[in-house]
Amino acid sequence: MKKKKEKYDGKIKKRDKVIKKNVDFKWVFQISILAFVISLVFSVGSNVVLENVNIYFGILIVLLFIGIGVLFDMIGIAVASADDKAFHSMATKRVKGSKTAVKLIKNAEKVSAFCNDVIGDICNIISGSAGAVIAVSLSAKYNIDAVISALLVTSVVAALTIGGKATGKSFAINKSNVIIYRFSKIINFFKHEK
Repeated sequence: MKKKKEKYDGKIKKRDKVIKKNVDFKWVFQISILAFVISLVFSVGSNVVLENVNIYFGILIVLLFIGIGVLFDMIGIAVASADDKAFHSMATKRVKGSKTAVKLIKNAEKVSAFCNDVIGDICNIISGSAGAVIAVSLSAKYNIDAVISALLVTSVVAALTIGGKATGKSFAINKSNVIIYRFSKIINFFKHEK
C-alpha cells in the first residue's frame, strides 16, 4: 500500500492539539530594516576606521568582529536551548535578571533570530570584508601576491569564525541557563526590571 504524502498546511500537531503557526510579517519586516541599519552603521564604521589604521590594529578590529559574532551566536543558541523553569523559580524570589531571562526564553525565536541572524551574520560579513582590506594592505606592505594574501587572510578569518562558533555552540548548549542569566543581568544594567 502506498502512503499518501501529507501536505504541510501551516499547522503543527502537538499531542492531539492543532497549533496554527503564522508568520509574523511585521516582525520580519522590522528585523530586516534593523539588519539593514546595523549593517550599514557597522560597515561604514569599520571602513572609516580601517582606512586610517595600521595593519595590526586592523587585525584587532577583525578579531573584535569575529568575537562579537561568536558571542551573539552563543547567546542565540543558549536562548533556544535554555529551560525557563529555573528562572520562574528565581523570579518568585525576586532575583535580579530572572524576569528578563523568562522574557528572553519566551521570545526565543525572535531573540535567537536577532542574535544569530542579525548581529552574528553582520559581524561575519564585516569581518570578511575587513579581512579583504587587511589582505590588500598586507600585499602592498610586504610585497606578497594579492591573491595569496587574500586567500590566507580569508582562510584565517573563516577558520577563526567557524572554530569560535563551534566552541561557542557547544558551550551554549551545555551552559544555556548560566549564559542567559548573565546576559539578562547585563540587559538589566541598562534597563531595570519591572
